[in-house]
Amino acid sequence: MKYLCLPDKQTHRLSFYLAMEEYVARMLPPGDYFMMWQVAPTVIFGRNQQMVNEVNESYCLQHGIQMFRRKSGGGCVYVDEKNIMLSYVTADEEVGVVFNRFLQMILLALRKMGVEATSTSHNDVLIEGRKVSGTAFYHLPGRSIVHSTLLYDTNMEHMTHAITPAREKLEQKGIQSVRQRITLLKDHVSMTLDEVKQSILHTLCQEECTLSSLEVMAIGQLEKQYLKDDFIHLL
Repeated sequence: MKYLCLPDKQTHRLSFYLAMEEYVARMLPPGDYFMMWQVAPTVIFGRNQQMVNEVNESYCLQHGIQMFRRKSGGGCVYVDEKNIMLSYVTADEEVGVVFNRFLQMILLALRKMGVEATSTSHNDVLIEGRKVSGTAFYHLPGRSIVHSTLLYDTNMEHMTHAITPAREKLEQKGIQSVRQRITLLKDHVSMTLDEVKQSILHTLCQEECTLSSLEVMAIGQLEKQYLKDDFIHLL
């Protein structure tokens, strides 16, 4: 699998990375591609979700947390610089096969770090029964995109208040707080975030490729559709 990176080291907003994975799916030759990135504090909600039901907009506005809609399904998540965003693009169009392959990749990467993790039927990854990674999928002609969050660490105050999971959902699972449902990877490894990223890269990828400046410009053009009112709620 080929790891794709950018020619600069700057951090972009989430919309750029969403456009990047779409560009890779639409424009690069068929193959398996993998990407990792981090973003400033951001709430991401799925294509079919109503923001008013999922996001504490006033809290996000007050604390400078950006809000974006993605084209994949799935639930609402809070991410920041201490989350690792993972993206997999493949020419395989079998949803179940692609999901399973991606989950096995994450499990392999974690086990290489000495972490015994498991996956669920909802395409989450758990450590000791608590969620450390969630995934979402969407399909383009001839391509599949799976993206995921890997929770190394986070601002727990923001995570707790920026999104608003239904009280019924928490009560149904017998859980009193968001913190009880998740775990942080840093509590299970003696590795820095950068070391975790390097371990993932070396475990999953055999080749590394840097996108050209022209490709970055093309991604920037594609990003504009993610900055429309339907997708973005704070720049």
